[in-house]
Amino acid sequence: MYEGKFPKKRYKHTLKFLKEVVKTDESILDLGVTNPFSEILQKEGYSVTNTKGEDLDLKTEAVKTTDYNVVTAFEIFEHLVAPFNVLQDIKAKKLVASVPLKLWFASAYKSKTDKRDRHFHEFEDWQFDWLLEKAGWTIKKRTKFTNPVKKVGFRPILRRFTPRYYMVYAERL
Repeated sequence: MYEGKFPKKRYKHTLKFLKEVVKTDESILDLGVTNPFSEILQKEGYSVTNTKGEDLDLKTEAVKTTDYNVVTAFEIFEHLVAPFNVLQDIKAKKLVASVPLKLWFASAYKSKTDKRDRHFHEFEDWQFDWLLEKAGWTIKKRTKFTNPVKKVGFRPILRRFTPRYYMVYAERL
């Protein structure tokens, strides 16, 4: 499934989870520009529209529409300074989101070449739950999964059994 350079395991988990909570006839607004996973969703029969790359910390207009049944945000909220603002402004009644979990053995991600590609937040599961609840969401389903890497060392061994990603399905109260 989706071989090549794409993160096969993460996409597999994300697609399986999404299929359990979102029907293909529901319209999806995917936060972030068109990406390999949004293209996979379209190939799977989902109607997906992506945001245009606007700074969602400063401009939340994209989520203030009732044109979509579901908002998806896969590894987006950790890049925002204030994810609460976007979560609160979403008008869709359903949300499927994933975030990287804070790992005790690794620092927050920060690209050395792209100043926009860094994590302002890496959550513990209870922190993300609290953020969603405070923004008016009720979590209906959640899962965690690992992200092993093909490297040798202590951290790669830990990544084999330490969950790296947290995914939730939530509905608006």
